[in-house]
Amino acid sequence: MRALRTAGRLCIKTIAASLRCGGFDTLLGVVGLAAERLVGLSATFTTGEAEAAGLWRRDLYRLRDAGEVYELSRGVYRKADAAETAHLDLLAVTRRAPRAVVCLVSALALHELTDEIPSVVQIAVPRGMHRPRIGYPATEVSEFDVATFQLGREDVEVASGEWIPVYGPARSVVDAMRVRSRVSEPLALRSLRCYLSRRQSQPAELLTIARALDVEGPVRSAVQAVLG
Repeated sequence: MRALRTAGRLCIKTIAASLRCGGFDTLLGVVGLAAERLVGLSATFTTGEAEAAGLWRRDLYRLRDAGEVYELSRGVYRKADAAETAHLDLLAVTRRAPRAVVCLVSALALHELTDEIPSVVQIAVPRGMHRPRIGYPATEVSEFDVATFQLGREDVEVASGEWIPVYGPARSVVDAMRVRSRVSEPLALRSLRCYLSRRQSQPAELLTIARALDVEGPVRSAVQAVLG
């Protein structure tokens, strides 16, 4: 026990001497260098992008501990001074799955076509492609037909200078009608009514997309019922 106490005192003295000899300044210098390299990265970035900029995992951990960045999801970080946004979950998921597109209720909510607050982030990938597994934020992955996967896809700015891939309003409404048994028919119909109530709505675009997705009949009937 005496030996342990002696060793502990020696360890503390060694650390203190290291700090007096510039160890603390060295640590600050390392963090400062990492912070300089951080400047060249986008507000939200992956570990792969950080490594390409010369920042290794240990640097990210130091920056995180210093309050310069925080982790949104495994391997996805965001600068602490980045612009505020209500869509951190969408940013995190789309950075982890860059080939995916935000869809269904998540897309409807983003376009303010539903009051529902999605319990998971819903994304789509081309059928047959590797399905990403993302535990946090909770994510639900759908497979959409390859031939029509890009139909209605657009990029939306969810934070200053940060864009994510998402299906546009018309495609999102048609998708909700197409899988209405899954998202609930009342939600699908409410989103359709909300879309058609907007001055810039385009019923013809709805029907064109519905035809391509092989649900023209149900969508046409619903549109006629709403427009009456």
